[in-house]
Amino acid sequence: MLFRGNKHFASVVGVVLGLLCAVEAAKVNKHKPWIDTTYHGIVTENDDKVLLDPPLIALDKDAPLRYAGEICGFRIHGQNVPFEAVVLDKSTGEGVIRAKDKLDCELQKDHTFTIQAYDCGEGPDGTNMKKSHKATVHIQVNDVNEYSPVFKDKSYKATVIEGKKYDSILKVEAVDADCSFQYSQICNYEIVTPDVPFTIDKDGYIKNTEKLNYSKERMYKLTVTAYDCGKNRASEDVLVKISIKPTCKPGWQGFNKRIEYEPGTGSLALFPSMHLETCEEPITSIQASIELETNHIGKGCDRDTYSEKSLHKLCGASSSGTVELLPAPSSSANWTVGLPTDNGHDSDQVFEFNGTQAVRVPEGVVSSSLKEPFTVSVWVRHGPGAHDKETILCNSDKTEMNRHHYSLYVHNCRLILLLRQDPTESENYKPAEFHWKLDQVCDKEWHHYVLNVDFPSVSLFVDGTTFEPFLVTEDYPLHSSKLSTQLTVGACWQDFSGHDNSSDASPEPPAGGSARMSQFFRGNLAGLMIRSGKLENKKVIDCLYTCKEGLDVQLPEEVASAVKVEFNPNQSSLTVEGDDIEAFDKVMQHVSYLNSRQFPTPGIRHLRISTTVKCFNEETCISVPEVEGYVMVLQPEEPKISLSGIDHFARGAAEFESPEGVTLFPELRIVSTITREVEAEAETTEGPEDDPTVQETVVSEEIMHNLDTCEVSAQGDELDNEHESLDVDLGQVQQRGLEMTSSNLGLVITGVNTMANYEQVLHLIRYKNWHTEALFDRKFKLVCSELNGRYISNEFKVEVNVIHTANPMDHANNAMVQPQFINPVHHSSVDLSGHNLVNAHHASVVPSAATVVIVVCVSFLVFMILLGVFRIRAAHQRTMGDQENGKENEMDWDDSALTITVNPMETYEDQHSSEEEEEEEEESEDGEEEDDITSAESESSEDEEGAEPEDQQGASRQQQLEWDDSTLTY
Repeated sequence: MLFRGNKHFASVVGVVLGLLCAVEAAKVNKHKPWIDTTYHGIVTENDDKVLLDPPLIALDKDAPLRYAGEICGFRIHGQNVPFEAVVLDKSTGEGVIRAKDKLDCELQKDHTFTIQAYDCGEGPDGTNMKKSHKATVHIQVNDVNEYSPVFKDKSYKATVIEGKKYDSILKVEAVDADCSFQYSQICNYEIVTPDVPFTIDKDGYIKNTEKLNYSKERMYKLTVTAYDCGKNRASEDVLVKISIKPTCKPGWQGFNKRIEYEPGTGSLALFPSMHLETCEEPITSIQASIELETNHIGKGCDRDTYSEKSLHKLCGASSSGTVELLPAPSSSANWTVGLPTDNGHDSDQVFEFNGTQAVRVPEGVVSSSLKEPFTVSVWVRHGPGAHDKETILCNSDKTEMNRHHYSLYVHNCRLILLLRQDPTESENYKPAEFHWKLDQVCDKEWHHYVLNVDFPSVSLFVDGTTFEPFLVTEDYPLHSSKLSTQLTVGACWQDFSGHDNSSDASPEPPAGGSARMSQFFRGNLAGLMIRSGKLENKKVIDCLYTCKEGLDVQLPEEVASAVKVEFNPNQSSLTVEGDDIEAFDKVMQHVSYLNSRQFPTPGIRHLRISTTVKCFNEETCISVPEVEGYVMVLQPEEPKISLSGIDHFARGAAEFESPEGVTLFPELRIVSTITREVEAEAETTEGPEDDPTVQETVVSEEIMHNLDTCEVSAQGDELDNEHESLDVDLGQVQQRGLEMTSSNLGLVITGVNTMANYEQVLHLIRYKNWHTEALFDRKFKLVCSELNGRYISNEFKVEVNVIHTANPMDHANNAMVQPQFINPVHHSSVDLSGHNLVNAHHASVVPSAATVVIVVCVSFLVFMILLGVFRIRAAHQRTMGDQENGKENEMDWDDSALTITVNPMETYEDQHSSEEEEEEEEESEDGEEEDDITSAESESSEDEEGAEPEDQQGASRQQQLEWDDSTLTY
């Protein structure tokens, strides 16, 4: 019982002791760890160690108990916190915070999170672990100067005006990617380029240190760099371009002074890059006037230089009743031969009158009384002169009365037409003088005057503009008279009976008294024409005055309504008006020069631009200076007109005497070509180019253009109308729009037309001769030209021979009586170079062509017979030489007194046998004696050739012979 009692007691004691131990243990870890409530830390990017203030230390009042008084760790609370806390010493509670990875300040400069400390609990398993409160940790990431400054722009540009100093021209700016203020700030900029008149401050502002000069430098290129506050230099320097503009002066910019125009290229823009600089002034309107000066070209500008009659026809006027009073000198119109001309223009027929020259128009050219209505047209250039009358055209009495029937003259800058009426039944006053007061008469410029006279009405057109007379005076009609009249140009014909004629201008004063010219004109005249029976219409007048060159403009659609453009009649000037500068510039850029002539007159055409600009106050606010330049019209490629065909042929006499005659130019061709130089394509070769020269190749190119004249003239004697003529179908000529005139010198075809039409008409020209008994040949010359003789063809000469048919009864035995007709031919006095007409008794001894042929044939037959005889004799001599060959070796040749002359051409007999036969033929014709000599030489030569292969000794001896040329004649 006792044992059992003790056992129960022991168990109770054990339970009590266990409970006591548990209570005691619970009392061991009774305190929580303690840390500061706030921490501030600093960490350098690219490093993991954090410096905390205060240091990270956790305290536990359970210390120094093991486990309960020890710190086992720190716990960080937060999302994606790049830090961790590590316990360095459990007993002291010291720890550190460090970065898990390298930090980037540029991504995040500050980090904030919470941290707790916990102890080790009551045992190694960490049971009954206690945590401290949460403390806030602020960590700043310190920057490292790892980035260099970078400029915001790749380059900078600015424009300044010369002569000014600027406080700031432009600003450059660089940035730094570092996160800290120290390293992300740009502390300095620097201009790297040395010796430039510019400086830059710390904020990147560039300014000039001196006044800039446009003429010295038009653009500066600067290299600029930047430094951050950590003294890191920019990774790449930047380029700064500063352009210098000249001092702003209002005016046209982008204008080329010289503009080259190549003929045949159409319209050429004159100002493709031009614009108006207004220096930013407020503009309300702009007016520009462009003038093309062509007064020195032709008659005021470039026009076709055909004859005035051809020009009228080209403009649609009828040629009937039209007479040209100042034509180019020719075989049919030669009264202007002695008149001075202006040779400075390309075949533009301009006549000069200096106050002493005048010409008389032959009778019959113009009827003595003009048939009304009529037209007078003329080109005149006249300056202010004396107060005397200066006559352009005058029709006056040849003798005695000195009455002026009609005249056109200049007096005190007035143009006056005198027109006296013929006698009528009523002797009343009628209009006689029509006066126009015109500035054009005395301005020294070319003007075109057209007078349409339909009495009593007279209309004057000057350069296409109508002018009414300011004064009309009346006079009685002329009294009836049988006196003939004289039409003159440049003066008036006067008869001064009984007066001294020492100063007469006429070389042949008319009978009945001395005569001279008076009222001389001083100036230039051209294209003076009278057209009787019809008035000139306005369309033709405008066409005659219109220039072939001038200004043109193609308005762009977008600016057509914003700008107004006006031309003068001959398009030598235009005016542009507008208020939009951009639209105005576009119109000016489309102004062009055009010359429609195929072969324009080369030379300079001056250009002038005058501009007026107005501002808001409707006053001229800025002054735009006048601009001058010139268009250089280059020399056109000159055409070469070539005439070709059959230039020598023969026809029977019957054809010449037939009604159709003989066609002179049956296969004539007219071709015109131009020659130009083109650069040849050089072949590519390896290595450097040693030869810098450019090879040029001459190329001939066929072109088409018109002709205005073709003249056929007889060579030698003039045409004798009694027995020969040049004829052409006039209907065919007129059908092709051409005209034809003929004289004893030949035939002239005129009119502006194609080469093909001229070719067809020339094919129709026939030569007739109805007395050919003494005619052997006739020669003619053809010359064609273009633009009034500016371009002239070659002289195509044709010779036609007459074949006379022999009478069979008279010449049956001509072959047997050769000396009877050959000798007279050699001694006759017939001239074969021209038109041959001989007396009748000479014709009886002149051989016909058939007889000559027979004689030649017989002579050739005789020669062939003689040649055959020579060959037979030579063969016989060769045979005899072979037979005596054996004896020749035994004989001694004595050649002491022998001189042998060898023909050097005989050694080439085999190769040139045909040539020897021709020489023998010519020698045989010289006479029988020469034939014998030739025969002997031929036999000797053949004997030597036959012996050479058979007799070696003879060959060696022949080689020893010496050449004796003492008597040889070369």
